[in-house]
Amino acid sequence: MNCRSKSMCLVILLALACGQLSAQVLAADALKKAVPSSFFFAGQSAPVELRNSVGLKNAAGKLVLAGLVDASGYSTAIQERYQGFLITETKLSFEAATLDPGAYGFGFKDGKFIVMNVANTDVLSVACQNDEQLKRPVPLKLEKDGAAYRLYAGRKYVVVKADQ
Repeated sequence: MNCRSKSMCLVILLALACGQLSAQVLAADALKKAVPSSFFFAGQSAPVELRNSVGLKNAAGKLVLAGLVDASGYSTAIQERYQGFLITETKLSFEAATLDPGAYGFGFKDGKFIVMNVANTDVLSVACQNDEQLKRPVPLKLEKDGAAYRLYAGRKYVVVKADQ
């Protein structure tokens, strides 16, 4: 093999490797292995709704998981804001705000996406958007949006980007 062929092979291998290393939404079987059955928040443990859980793996193999919980055991004040959990092994960006790796509660309320630490203290709040063009809204969905993802709760969504 000559130098040109070797160089071409190297370029093709690098392109294939980069394509395989891009972030990807987790399939149902991978979610079953990664999503917890319950999530501790504000002094209680709530059951997680696996069917309403999503996740992604970034290029470095770090996971980001989100899921809805059954918050019926919480006070009305907490139920209004706490709808799900967010666990991330990598830094996340929401608009100009960033979120460090960790475990959090989240909710969509009054046009905002609110992220709270497990003690129910706000750590991030950004405006959410409404997608009227969405054909079939579901309780929770993660969809690719260019270099980022849309985290949907029904028609409401925020754009999130995971660090590589």
